[in-house]
Amino acid sequence: MPRFGRVLTAMVTPFGPDGALDLDGAAALARWLVDNGNDGVVVAGTTGEAPTLSKEEHLLLIQAVRAAVPDAVVVAGAGSNDTRHAIAMTETVTDIGVDAVLSVGPYYNRPPQAGIEAHFRAIAAATDLPIVIYDVPGRTGRRFDHDVLVRLFTEVPNCVAFKDATGDPAGAARLLAAVPDLELYSGDDALTLPLLAVGAVGVIGVSSHWAAPELAEMVAAVEKGDLAHARTVNARLQPSFRYANSETCVFSQSAKAMMNVLGVEVGECRLPLGPAPDGTGARAREVLEALRG
Repeated sequence: MPRFGRVLTAMVTPFGPDGALDLDGAAALARWLVDNGNDGVVVAGTTGEAPTLSKEEHLLLIQAVRAAVPDAVVVAGAGSNDTRHAIAMTETVTDIGVDAVLSVGPYYNRPPQAGIEAHFRAIAAATDLPIVIYDVPGRTGRRFDHDVLVRLFTEVPNCVAFKDATGDPAGAARLLAAVPDLELYSGDDALTLPLLAVGAVGVIGVSSHWAAPELAEMVAAVEKGDLAHARTVNARLQPSFRYANSETCVFSQSAKAMMNVLGVEVGECRLPLGPAPDGTGARAREVLEALRG
């Protein structure tokens, strides 16, 4: 078993009708996710609308989730494009007692590779917790260089896992060949099977809000060498992957609509995302029907 498990959800952040942070809703959601096939949760990440949370909300959210699922893995988002702020957040979430820190690449300012490497080294030096480095160049504007990652994962003891949303399974295979003991997680639900095939240990997903059992089934099939069954499960998951993200309805919106359909009240997204488009709930029901009949 990988140290953080095989299937984790980058969970949405529940808000009330007035847009206020709903801590009771966050605790209930975390428990529901763990009870429905997840090994753990990632809190206050991109899907959790972290850029719209105040520092106080960010920390209260993590505390509430940690208390709600004491026996599950809780990974706390603590990234920033300001290294000093990322260090401060990392130090604070370390004191909360989470299992690991998710640290995304510096976004918007598009630093050079030397800056990216120095950024993660400084964050890792601020905590004794394991660090999950997150590369999502579609959001940050700068992909991490292969050699930078190799140095971080071989020279920095607590840089132990990689959330890969680069869309490049060949690049993942090259990285795993260079760092065979690296725990690499798919950060793109639709590419989970190709990444598993080259050595990923699991997925930090969004469709895992509602499809964690199927994703776990696919991971287990790959581990057993039953690629035919893994492909069958992957085919069953295709409507979920398509539903999760589009130009008109992004991850946080679609996941919240799905959870509301499932009776787990999480409210709507804050701006700039805003409420899910009309008809999203109906599409969510169609996805569930396609997934489980």
